[in-house]
Amino acid sequence: QVHLVDSGGGLVQAGGSLRLSCTASGRTFSNYNMGWFRQAPGKAREFVAAISWSGGSTYYTDSVKGRFTISRDNAKNTVYLQMNSLKPEDTAVYYCAAARIRLAVREYEYDYWGQGTQVTVSS
Repeated sequence: QVHLVDSGGGLVQAGGSLRLSCTASGRTFSNYNMGWFRQAPGKAREFVAAISWSGGSTYYTDSVKGRFTISRDNAKNTVYLQMNSLKPEDTAVYYCAAARIRLAVREYEYDYWGQGTQVTVSS
């Protein structure tokens, strides 16, 4: 079992930045590939970014490329999502997730989920 706790959300103006954190406890964090998803009001949850267990590979959805950066610190059991140049359309609840098998972009490929943290970008 892996327990994930998301944090770092908040209210920010368009063009601003936020850094989300997700801290894991339980099984060995470095065994898991990690991802971030988001869900806007009235919409389905969507993939945002993923990082391999070593941090050597990353993947982003097109809408955040060049603005968001995913990273991890296995010594701290934490994965981060640095979000720059935020837009109102980035407003959503952001969730981190852990995948045992591979670097994944689909929800069903993830085994554990955080509780979510709200990000609101005002125009």
